Amino acid sequence: MDEDLLSWLQLSRSENVGPLTFYRLLKRYKTPREALKALPELAAQGGLKRPLKIASLDDVKKELDATLACGATLLTSENPLYPPLLRHIDSAPPVLTVKGRIELLQMPLLAIVGARNASAMGKKMAHQFADGLGKQGWIISSGLARGIDAAAHRASLTHGTIAVLAGGLDQIYPPENEALYNQIGEEGVLLAESPFGTQPQATLFPRRNRIISGLSRCILVVEAALKSGFLITARCALDQGREVFAIPGHPLDPRARGCNNLIKNGAVLVETLEDIQQEISPSTPLRLEESSSFFEETLPSSSLDNVRHILNENLSTVPISIDELIRECQLSASDVWIVLLEMEMAGRLERLPGGKVSLKEEWISI
Repeated sequence: MDEDLLSWLQLSRSENVGPLTFYRLLKRYKTPREALKALPELAAQGGLKRPLKIASLDDVKKELDATLACGATLLTSENPLYPPLLRHIDSAPPVLTVKGRIELLQMPLLAIVGARNASAMGKKMAHQFADGLGKQGWIISSGLARGIDAAAHRASLTHGTIAVLAGGLDQIYPPENEALYNQIGEEGVLLAESPFGTQPQATLFPRRNRIISGLSRCILVVEAALKSGFLITARCALDQGREVFAIPGHPLDPRARGCNNLIKNGAVLVETLEDIQQEISPSTPLRLEESSSFFEETLPSSSLDNVRHILNENLSTVPISIDELIRECQLSASDVWIVLLEMEMAGRLERLPGGKVSLKEEWISI
């Protein structure tokens, strides 16, 4: 077995190591193996009173074996087959489990998402756009949900489609899409961030949505209520610098209000394929920017005890940007980053969109 892959997998599956923390650890310690050695001390310095749960070598070997046994593979963010646009978002998954025609991940991707309780007309529109865009050379990405997602996947099977799952790759959700899931595994790509066996749960769907947008050059929202989860995908797309398109609907239809609101706030109104063609095409050059998660680090200025004390005093449950925290505390950026990393490893820190952090409520009195 590939020892480097196993240590990469161990680090990514360990407690409190999310994508941003993973890359900070890699930046500071150079290799996953060295980062794994540092985890217990970091968590203890951050205030964790019990041993940190580090993924065992046996567990990650079992995961790798299960992945290979089902005909899938693991792609690290260093692998040249890893989706190029996804690699450049701040929270790029360190490891992806993928099955199918992996070469599709290197082609121009366009996401189509929308309501699960879609209208017949909404599903028809999703089907027509997915088919038409596929004929133009786009690979369609979506989330395998019922409604708009399923319609987009079915229409693009012959052209190329990618389904991003909220749970593990072996978890079919919703169950009624089992036949579609199997088809995509043969003709398209199934992709998951979570380990094998992970059941889909509410907290995983926003994480899945940021992958759908991160994979793709642009996103088309067909139907979405004002509080639809797929508006999270649209917000992720905007944060990631992606173009957002939306199909307008009748103002009295709740399933149209999310799209209409997106258009009010700058999304491109779409009625025909030509509306998208005028803005972007599969041949439009990629614009890639390095992820800011690979922060510049300098040597600590002195003992970090004082830094820990000041940050504990200034952090609260109210989100604050890291830049503002550095200015307010008048501390060196490198020292602040190190202590925040310790707090993350201890499970004390909540990371929020826009580069903000807050103290988790259960730790506020510590």
